Amino acid sequence: MEEISINDYVISINATVLDALRKLNSLSGRTMTLFATDEAGRLAGTLTDGDIRRALIDGYTLHSTVADVMHTAFIAFRGDHPDIADIRKIRRLRISLVPHLDADGSIRRIYDFSVYHSILPIDAVLMAGGRGERLRPLTLETPKPLLPVGDRCIIDYNIEALARNGITDISVTVNYLAEQIERHFATPVAGVKVKCVREPRRLGTIGSLTLVERGDNDTVLLMNSDLLTNINYEAMYMTHVEEGADMTAAVIPYVVSVPYAIFRTDGNAVQGLEEKPTYNYFANAGIYMINRRCLDLIPQDTYYDATDFIEALIADGGKVRQYVIDGTWIDIGSPDDYRAAQELMKRRPLFEKKANT
Repeated sequence: MEEISINDYVISINATVLDALRKLNSLSGRTMTLFATDEAGRLAGTLTDGDIRRALIDGYTLHSTVADVMHTAFIAFRGDHPDIADIRKIRRLRISLVPHLDADGSIRRIYDFSVYHSILPIDAVLMAGGRGERLRPLTLETPKPLLPVGDRCIIDYNIEALARNGITDISVTVNYLAEQIERHFATPVAGVKVKCVREPRRLGTIGSLTLVERGDNDTVLLMNSDLLTNINYEAMYMTHVEEGADMTAAVIPYVVSVPYAIFRTDGNAVQGLEEKPTYNYFANAGIYMINRRCLDLIPQDTYYDATDFIEALIADGGKVRQYVIDGTWIDIGSPDDYRAAQELMKRRPLFEKKANT
């Protein structure tokens, strides 16, 4: 997501109401809110055209100052990272622009919640080194993450979804046809400069995490790059935090229906019949949130899958939890899956709306 230019939205508390109206007019087509700052650059209030209209009705004039008419009970983020509870409140109140303040009260950044869904303290790593052999011949000359779905390639849907959740430290591990993916990410996607990390050889679905430079956040999101999903990352993160988990794995419901009567037996003795039973399971969705300190369990320079890591973490006494995806999840691993993804993107607005609820 492109960062908002702070100067476009800031006005001095000493400016006139007429000055404020001119600046608001320059924001036509964007959210029309101004942030009023004092002589030291500290946020003192906010101002909209509605505030000005009410002030004029109350007897203020175009030559009154912004300080006279601004709204001082504003909402702002403070501290190192926006609090998720505050973000949820902002969504309920349908507030679009929210400033993030430094310790001295000056504006560090302005978030536009008509664009962002959340701001999560997460570093993300997408695995994009696979050969996509089940999709051949499509993947003979194009790596699977770059196959087009709708009007963009598979991996970009995931980058955009992460960016909408305020995740900007994003790495992609590459191996097969790595040069193409590196060229693709030479240009930012959704305003994010994605970092590519080459595997010297195939290291499994989690082994290449040892190659990724450490980020600033304590939670690492690891996911396959060839998924098409509208998972709610904020809800998964809150589950991870509230459960006190060392690792949270996203899962999808998987139903097996047996079209026959099944015997219940004890050895060779038949104890009864169950007519056409249905069994419900949860399948691994290839999306994980992991506490960074747990990554030390991953061996260096070794082929290592996420399933190996889960078993090692449990054996080490770690707390592993699941998060059930309530929405769409497609692992684009076969021609049928690829066709299903293409059909899904014909209804893209519904797909993205579900992701942001």
